[in-house]
Amino acid sequence: MNIWTRLATKAAVLLAIVAVVVALTACSTTKEEILPQDGPAMMQIYDRHMKASGAAAVDRARGVVARPLSPGREDLAAYTRYAADEIAQRFPLLPNPQMVLFVFPHLSADGAPVPAYSTAFPMYPVDRYALPGEVYRP
Repeated sequence: MNIWTRLATKAAVLLAIVAVVVALTACSTTKEEILPQDGPAMMQIYDRHMKASGAAAVDRARGVVARPLSPGREDLAAYTRYAADEIAQRFPLLPNPQMVLFVFPHLSADGAPVPAYSTAFPMYPVDRYALPGEVYRP
């Protein structure tokens, strides 16, 4: 037997032993050791974090944290999003009229007849949105 063959065989056996030991060690812990179930609830952790960060109060009905605005920033209240008014469109889509092109019946370059058809495409290449409070008047 070749020396390289014997070394490869010994390495394979050693690798198999290491794999079995690692597999048995990994399975020796229980779920309770990894994830103890006697800790605080998630809401308690969240409340502690919010108190530590200086947040004023949590409105649990809407899930909104009430933070005091810095002086001179009261005008930002219109930009605040709540679940109740989420349906209201804050950034309305500005009109982008469709142009209709009518193609008359004609013959192709090969002489085949092409029937009449129409196609529509937007006037502007990109749709634009209005800023909050911006009013579009046609």
